[in-house]
Amino acid sequence: MGASEVGNLTATAVKAANAPGRYGDGDGLFLLVGKGGAKSWIVRIQKDGRRRDIGLGSASKVPLKLARERAGEVREQIEVGIDPVAERAKAAGIPTFREAARQVHAEHKASWKNAKHKAQWLSTLESYAFPAFGDRLIAHVDAPAVRDALAAIWLEKPETARRLRQRIRTVIDWAVAKGYRDAALAMPVIDKALPKQRAKVRHHKAVPYADLPAFMGQLRASESMGRLALEAVILTAARSGEVRLATWGELDLDAATWAIPAERMKAGREHIVPLSSQAVALFRRMQVHRREDSDAALVFPGLKRGRPLSDMTLTKAMRDMGRTETPHGFRSTFRDWVAEQTTWPADLAEAALAHVVSDKTVAAYQRGSMLEKRRDLMAAWADYCDGASGGNVVRLAR
Repeated sequence: MGASEVGNLTATAVKAANAPGRYGDGDGLFLLVGKGGAKSWIVRIQKDGRRRDIGLGSASKVPLKLARERAGEVREQIEVGIDPVAERAKAAGIPTFREAARQVHAEHKASWKNAKHKAQWLSTLESYAFPAFGDRLIAHVDAPAVRDALAAIWLEKPETARRLRQRIRTVIDWAVAKGYRDAALAMPVIDKALPKQRAKVRHHKAVPYADLPAFMGQLRASESMGRLALEAVILTAARSGEVRLATWGELDLDAATWAIPAERMKAGREHIVPLSSQAVALFRRMQVHRREDSDAALVFPGLKRGRPLSDMTLTKAMRDMGRTETPHGFRSTFRDWVAEQTTWPADLAEAALAHVVSDKTVAAYQRGSMLEKRRDLMAAWADYCDGASGGNVVRLAR
C-alpha cells in the first residue's frame, strides 16, 4: 500500500493487517507484515541522496501513536546530523571496527610466536582499513566498504592486500561470534568484484650449488660471529632464524643432534637435525665464544649480552664476500643439489628442510624420524660443501 499523508493508518487497521506487505502511514512510516504474520515498524528517511530504513520495533509492543513519535524523533536526529542507529548501537556496547580490531589483536597475539607478525597484523589494518571504515560500527561495515579499501592496493601491493583481506575477515568473524553483527561478509562476492592479481612468486636468491665448495673456502678464510652462524646455516640447511636463536640446551654434540623446539619452528613442531661431523666441529668451536654456563645461552650471541645476532649480520657477511644472494637461499641450494646431483629421494630432502608435506601418504611416512637416513644425507652434503665428490651419492648428468 502507498502512503502520502500522515495518519493513513488507524489502530484498528494495524490490528487487522494480516496480508504480508508494507502498509504506509505517511511521512516515511511503514508497518511491515511478514509472511509468518509478524508485524514491525520502520521509518524510511533520505539524507544527502542516501535512503535508509530504520527499525522502530515490533508492532506488538509499539502502538501506532508511539511509532509515529519515534519516527518523528528519528527524522529530527537525522536532520541535525545524528545517526540514531549508531547511537543505539553504542548504547548497546557495539564497538567500532577500530575498537573491534584492537580487541581481536589483544586476544590473539599471545598465540603468535612471531613478534614481527604481531606488530604487522595491527599496523596493516591501521594503514589501510582504519582510514576507510575504522570509525564505523562493526555491525555496519559492509561489502562495498571492504571492497573499496582492498581495491586501493589490490594490484599495487598484492601480498599486503591479501593479508589485509584475511585480517578484516578475522575481525568481522569475531564480531559475528560476539553477537555484534548478524552475518559475516560475503567474501566471494567481494573477491569477484576485485581485479585478478598476477601471481608473482618471489624466491630467495641462492648461491648455485656448483659454487658452494669455493664459497665455503672463502667463508672460512676469516672468522666472525656472522660467518660462523652462516656456516651453521649451510651445514644444517636450517633457517637463519633457527640458527641465530639456537641455545646450548638444544644441542647434544655427543649424539650429534640439534633439537629445535616446536615454538621456534615454522611448522610448529619439534625438528631434530642430525649433525654432520663438520657441524659438530663447528659447534664445538663455538664453545670458545660461550659467555655463560646456561642451557638457555645463545650459541651465536650478538654484541649485546643476551641478544641474538640480527639477520643482517649474516647478510653482511655475504656482502663482505661480494655475494648478492641471501642466507635463506642456502636452503634452495641444498634442495637443488639433492634434486640434480644425488639419488636421495625428494621426501628425504623435504624432511631435512622441515617442510610440511601435504600428501597424506608421504606425511605418514615422514612421521617416522628418518633420522639415520637424514644423517647420511647431511654427511654427504657437508662433504660436498668441503669439496668432496664421487661415491654413490653423485648422479652424473646424462
